[in-house]
Amino acid sequence: MSESKLFKAIAIGAIAGAVISMFDRKTREHTIEATKKVKERVVYYANNREELQQIIDQKVEAAQKIYVNASENINTIVSKIEEVKEIPDSVQTIVKETKSELNKPEHLN
Repeated sequence: MSESKLFKAIAIGAIAGAVISMFDRKTREHTIEATKKVKERVVYYANNREELQQIIDQKVEAAQKIYVNASENINTIVSKIEEVKEIPDSVQTIVKETKSELNKPEHLN
């Protein structure tokens, strides 16, 4: 119940803020210009749906490429992390082998 009051209060506050901001002439003019531009674009793309579809397809393709690149980068990073995790074992093995070689009787003289 209190959640619905919160969202109602937020909505009322946003509306009140928008109305109050319209008292400023520059804000009002900017809002009117922006609204006109949006209207023009909506009308243009409503009449040129093929162009809109091409733009959407290009954006989807670009997003897919970004996703693939990010996935490859993540896989590379995970692979490198696994390699780094194996380094202590490798170093430990090398140290043991070196110790055993140095402790052989022919190296002690």
